Amino acid sequence: MLQIIQDLQSGATILAKVPAPTVQSGQVLIKTQRSLVSLGTERMLVEFGKANWIDKARQQPEKVRQVLDKVKTDGLKPTMDAVFRKLGEPLPLGYCNAGEVIGVGEGVTEFNIGDRVISNGHHAEIVSVPKNLVARIPDGVSYEQAAFTVIGAIALQGIRLVNPTFGETIVVTGLGLIGLIAAQLLQANGCQVIGLDFDAAKVKLAQSWGIRAYCVADGSDPAALVMQETGGIGADGVLITASAKSNDIISQAAKMSRKRGRIVLVGVIGLDIQRSDFFEKELTFQVSCSYGPGRYDESYEQKGRDYPIGYVRWTEKRNFEAVLQALATGRLQVESLITEVVDLADYQTVYGNMSGRGAIASILKYSGLAAADATTVRVYEQHFAGQKGVIGIIGAGNFTGAVILPTLSALGAKLKYIASAKGLSGTTLAKKYKVACSTTQYQDILNDAEVDAVIITTRHHAHAAQVMEALQAGKHVFVEKPLAITAQEIEEIISVYEKAGKTLTVGFNRRFSPFILDAKKHLGLAGPLNIIATMNAGHIPAQHWTQDMYSGGGRIIVEACHYIDLMIALTGSLVHSVVMNALGPAMEENTDNASILLRFQNGSQGVINYFSNGSKAYSKERIEVFSQNRTMVIDNFRKSEYFGFSSSGMKKTQDKGHREQFRLFLQRLQGGGEAIIPFAEIINTSRAAIAAVESLKTGGWVTV
Repeated sequence: MLQIIQDLQSGATILAKVPAPTVQSGQVLIKTQRSLVSLGTERMLVEFGKANWIDKARQQPEKVRQVLDKVKTDGLKPTMDAVFRKLGEPLPLGYCNAGEVIGVGEGVTEFNIGDRVISNGHHAEIVSVPKNLVARIPDGVSYEQAAFTVIGAIALQGIRLVNPTFGETIVVTGLGLIGLIAAQLLQANGCQVIGLDFDAAKVKLAQSWGIRAYCVADGSDPAALVMQETGGIGADGVLITASAKSNDIISQAAKMSRKRGRIVLVGVIGLDIQRSDFFEKELTFQVSCSYGPGRYDESYEQKGRDYPIGYVRWTEKRNFEAVLQALATGRLQVESLITEVVDLADYQTVYGNMSGRGAIASILKYSGLAAADATTVRVYEQHFAGQKGVIGIIGAGNFTGAVILPTLSALGAKLKYIASAKGLSGTTLAKKYKVACSTTQYQDILNDAEVDAVIITTRHHAHAAQVMEALQAGKHVFVEKPLAITAQEIEEIISVYEKAGKTLTVGFNRRFSPFILDAKKHLGLAGPLNIIATMNAGHIPAQHWTQDMYSGGGRIIVEACHYIDLMIALTGSLVHSVVMNALGPAMEENTDNASILLRFQNGSQGVINYFSNGSKAYSKERIEVFSQNRTMVIDNFRKSEYFGFSSSGMKKTQDKGHREQFRLFLQRLQGGGEAIIPFAEIINTSRAAIAAVESLKTGGWVTV
């Protein structure tokens, strides 16, 4: 299928060929008929893409600070690699989509194939969208009209925050697309609406609807004008839908408001607020969040958990439905807002000059230019017949692009497939690293007899099932940690593995770091060890998917497991039992501030301090080993110091062992042999990580 993307490095807006998405659980698969170009939001993204490096940095000063912190801890090269990699990820454009349902995911009951719907899907021939971001189009509303729904919901949510009552005077500052829709909706709500803009054509259009609109391009004082129109009282509310860097707009909004008036920001403006402007009138100011309650809430959007209507009357989906009803009844007229209807193939008509065209709304029309339903596309002509070690990758997230593909490519791996849920991220990586095929149907990888091994890098809750599928399909498997997030999954994997006759490897890369290999060499056949490993993990919001025990597994199971495996490698012994204590209230299931104590079968003991409340300026990882009056310290896999040994340690560019791990993995694929990590150690690590969480709930030691 075809999809419009923005290349942040070159600044080009591209119509890319990518595999069509497959319908996911809780989602709706939609064949696009029309999509609306949001000239305000999308113009900002396009202009950001075209900006040079310095201007990009100026626009995101908080990102610059993050880069500088990363340089301090990880070094210049890894940091710059991360920056350029991020800029190399194209942005999918568009969020106002109207089309026909062609697939319904598991758990979706309110939609049927053939329904006409709107969603916040991208400019793409086919989109898969969570059900709470989809709404049915009423009879009598065309696809072109319906394409205004999502942008209309943004205006409506701003209005809801203004909380207007019948007869109040509301000023709309900025008569772009959102402002013009907001003005109509306010008028339908019985408000006296005053519109302000610098564009005379937009002002004239608003006036044609009976709105008191004024062009202020001649230097007129907007605040004085509103005071005159309201008999010196001022506006009851001001809705700012403008886009400007100046601080003048917020100051003018305060000056034109009545005492205790309400100001709501929907647009993007300078926010250097003068206290005196707000203090004297006791004004309230609020920023509106997109379409309404539920926006950016993973539970609502991705998991489909609705808010009870008795407590949250207007969610983002209900706002969509309210706008659609306004379109159906004629209270919202959008035909006059349409500047042009353009075939998708002619997208550059819209994107070629977004700043100078004076358009209000551009509609893209979809005519089936590509084989829109193809879930696998060939990116490079490569042939793998008769070759050994052919690989397919399932998952195209950040770690795949940052570590796995650069490493495999440098080692000359034979890469036939990469699978991603929506197709774009996988296709982007396939082009960069010369992977033959990009797919959204990972079963195509499992069914391909030429593929010898599968690398799994999907979200954690999917690992166990995909590992078992791949083993049953006769593939060697490499899965990024964790292997599983429940004890039951581990037992099921053991059962499948014992019958499969294929190798299973988990991405416990740190045991392959040159720092760890050198430490093992100098330790020799030492007796029991004391090991302390500290992970200065950094804060991740509680709402992040990795913190969710169902989809992410929690940070202890999915990250602290690295150190359990590392200690197994250093001690040469399996874990016997484990206990964990956490910061804060006891007996909770999830934590990312904890200390884990491990007993090993050979008498060694280990302490893992996994903390998220430390400074980012401090080293992220530190390992200390104590043995026979000797001590080793490994700092962030960049430097090691030995005390009481013949060597003083080593220092080099940060190396966490990924390259050596994959070198050995590819070597086994080519030449055969056992997996690079013994299966018993993989299972012991996985069980110990889950047992640590269990011990937090029970308050005692858990035998592994």
